[in-house]
Amino acid sequence: MNDWIPDTPPTLEAFLTPILPPVPVLPVLGLLMAVLYLAGAIRLWRQGRRWSVARTVCFLLGCIVLVAVTGLAVEGYGYLLFSVFMFQQLTLMMAIPPLLVLGSPGTLLLRATPHRGLGRVILRLALAGLRSRIARWALSPWIAMPLFLMSFYGLYLGGLADPILQTPGGHPLLEIAFLAAGVLFTIPILSNDPLPVRMTYPGRAMDLFAEAALHAFFGVFLMMSPTLFVETFAGPTTALGIDPLDDQWLAGALAWSYGEGPTVVMLLYVMHRWFRDDTARAAKADKYADAHGDPELDAYNAYLDALRKKDT
Repeated sequence: MNDWIPDTPPTLEAFLTPILPPVPVLPVLGLLMAVLYLAGAIRLWRQGRRWSVARTVCFLLGCIVLVAVTGLAVEGYGYLLFSVFMFQQLTLMMAIPPLLVLGSPGTLLLRATPHRGLGRVILRLALAGLRSRIARWALSPWIAMPLFLMSFYGLYLGGLADPILQTPGGHPLLEIAFLAAGVLFTIPILSNDPLPVRMTYPGRAMDLFAEAALHAFFGVFLMMSPTLFVETFAGPTTALGIDPLDDQWLAGALAWSYGEGPTVVMLLYVMHRWFRDDTARAAKADKYADAHGDPELDAYNAYLDALRKKDT
């Protein structure tokens, strides 16, 4: 067994032990994103331009969680225990993407990148990608939602987990896919960045309600199953002195409980923004009506005056 994969039962201290996976793609990605984002924010602050500290904290926190869940011993135990692998999947798909998206990295890129030299090339590429059909297609709910659900139902109920996990490099590839699917699902729902497609608030709420219901059903299904869905973890789990079915039950419990938390928070955030935008729109309409009158109300009053004159 690889020396970076633990051979003792998991404990909190063991989970938090730093390790160096052979292919540390996601830990390096998390560190790189944090450095680039912080450089952009500092550039705006030094120029005296405003940039939200709350957005910065959200994005950096997402990067920290990404590094922790793939760069600590949690990653090693993810090769041994289905419950730990499920924890990683839920974190990559449902906890990290909202933090990254709420940081508005696209807006920061457009505001902090210099408009000359290499920066001008980067901006042109970013705008071209944003306006492309691929971006419109990838961020469509008809693509993002099925892709998100396929990461659970298709992977485990479709029997795809074992052949992928038993392939060299299959584990980190699945982690990258989980993060990508989570980001694609989250962007249309939470992002304030410029987007080629902008979902309505009812559409966002419906997506979240559907995801929460189907996600909870998947967790309960795992908990109640008398057979193993992923045989890859059976041997390593038994070697640690843990019953594989008990570990699968814990994985289902995590999918049902921990997986629902971020969805509820996202739904509350969407409902808050919906109420705030409707309130602002109504206040703007009232202000305009006070200054210029309401055409519909004026027409109705004129209609009433005409009826009154006719009766007279």
